[in-house]
Amino acid sequence: MTTRYDRQRLLELIKTHALQFGQFTLASGKQASFYLDCRKVTLHPQGANQIGAGMLELLAEEPPNAIGGMAIGADPISAATITLAGQRGDDLLGFIVRKEAKQHGTGRQVEGPVAPGMTAVIVEDVVTSGGSALKAVDAAREFGLKVDRILAVVDRLEGGREAIEAAGLKLQTLVTVRDLGIEA
Repeated sequence: MTTRYDRQRLLELIKTHALQFGQFTLASGKQASFYLDCRKVTLHPQGANQIGAGMLELLAEEPPNAIGGMAIGADPISAATITLAGQRGDDLLGFIVRKEAKQHGTGRQVEGPVAPGMTAVIVEDVVTSGGSALKAVDAAREFGLKVDRILAVVDRLEGGREAIEAAGLKLQTLVTVRDLGIEA
């Protein structure tokens, strides 16, 4: 039995488990009146299934060889997506981008069963400025992967899309903060 993407169900899960109101400092350094802790959804059984199915839907027209992103936020997204892909018989590989190359072993920054020349997409839980996703793109490209787009669970609508598009990449998201009833 394969999971079908249900956007309304994903929105409910995000509102129930990930969305918090208050005063927060984001990874970008910006101050915000709300916070999206998407790990509470990406690591939730129904959340992981909905996100994986949603990502596969976004990938359907142009399937890449691999999907991955910056550790730790992208890891459950990649895992959910490749697991559902495998259940469907698809050969979508996963990879992890370390914040910096290991100082031991192979010394790699990109880990997984990928090879230079493969097509790949970068995944992200929340896009704010786009900085973290763009760092992952740089590392993946330096490794030799061909990256032309980024997929995210939520776009905060705070300039990330513009930064990503200015870098010549396409951004696709499952939802935006507007879908959660928040005006950016």
